[in-house]
Amino acid sequence: MSGLPRVAFFADSFHEVNGAAQACRQLEAHARRRGYPLLSVRCGPEAYFENKGPVWVLQFRRGRASFHVDRDLCFDPMFFRRRRPILTVLEEFRPDVIHVTSPGDMGILGAWAAHTLRVPLAASWHTNLHEFAARRLHRTLRWLPDHMRRAAVRAAEAKILEQVLWYYGLARVALAPNEELVAMIAQATRRPAFLMWRGVDTALFSPSRRDRTGGDFTLGFVGRLTAEKNVRFLSEIEKALLRSAAPPFRFAIVGDGDEKGWLRSEMWRAAFPGLLRGEALAREYANMDLFVFPSRTDAFGNAVLEALASGVPAVVTDGGGPKFLVQQGLCGFVAASDEEFIRSVLGIIGDRELHARMRRAAVERASHYSWERVFEEQVYGAYRRVVCGGAGTAEKRETEAGSRSE
Repeated sequence: MSGLPRVAFFADSFHEVNGAAQACRQLEAHARRRGYPLLSVRCGPEAYFENKGPVWVLQFRRGRASFHVDRDLCFDPMFFRRRRPILTVLEEFRPDVIHVTSPGDMGILGAWAAHTLRVPLAASWHTNLHEFAARRLHRTLRWLPDHMRRAAVRAAEAKILEQVLWYYGLARVALAPNEELVAMIAQATRRPAFLMWRGVDTALFSPSRRDRTGGDFTLGFVGRLTAEKNVRFLSEIEKALLRSAAPPFRFAIVGDGDEKGWLRSEMWRAAFPGLLRGEALAREYANMDLFVFPSRTDAFGNAVLEALASGVPAVVTDGGGPKFLVQQGLCGFVAASDEEFIRSVLGIIGDRELHARMRRAAVERASHYSWERVFEEQVYGAYRRVVCGGAGTAEKRETEAGSRSE
């Protein structure tokens, strides 16, 4: 190997609107900028194969048997039929490492290919699938008595986590977006695990995008409007503000999901601009005054980082990854309870000097999270650890290639 590992990257989510897909797109873009050898295997609206230049793309369409696991994400139980064309391209590309992103249809096939071709496997954790499933199951089983529902949800969450950790244990190295997950994966799998933060485009997400002067204090949320994001708590925040002596305020709730109708019916001072991308999203962030993120299940919290980069302080819970992004009392608050969350919001709204300091600190905090650093120091650092573990020398690759053809 010449020093640059050849990476076959299997992304379960690529074109969708979520944090995992964004990280996958950014990794491919980074490889293109740097001229790194990367084979991007994914699903999309049309099937094609491109092998010009250092970055190759093998894209499939999911079949008719596919079903939705999220609003814009599907799982194809028949995807294993793609194994032959994938193996053919992998043999031609000759990867030093195969990287999968989750136990989805693409990730399962990538893990199988790594085992079949005896190529080292790396796996990155992007979503707390066990917690997402638990929140949705809790809502689905609302017809059960509370004690039975809680027991069923706890059992399901534990079983799903067990299966997910088994999958990540197949990898030679794991990557995760916060320190808690890194420790949990390492302990459960007895495999090396390392940090893989997320970056933010500070040219796009910037206070300079703000074009609002004056007006009501704006509390913002960006993300999927679903149960696992705990978005119904936004209504509780509004009620608390209405009961208090808070100055005039409004909510800007960006995103879509099956909780949108409930929020529309329950909230009095909320606007719902829908799904936004690019500069429209950046302007919406910059025009917020405070970002409120009640989710307890996010592995990282891309939206929180984008808000900070836009000069918007944030109040988050002490569950999941966002608590590692917000410096307590500097660029926002990390709340240990619903009551503390609401007190934090009221404290920022009622103190202009504190709010101004936090706006400046938010920009400074976000400046440390660049995609360049994430990929060069963390992701490619992990690839090199995998390869140096005995599966990446040119001689080893030649030996394996010979054994595969027998």
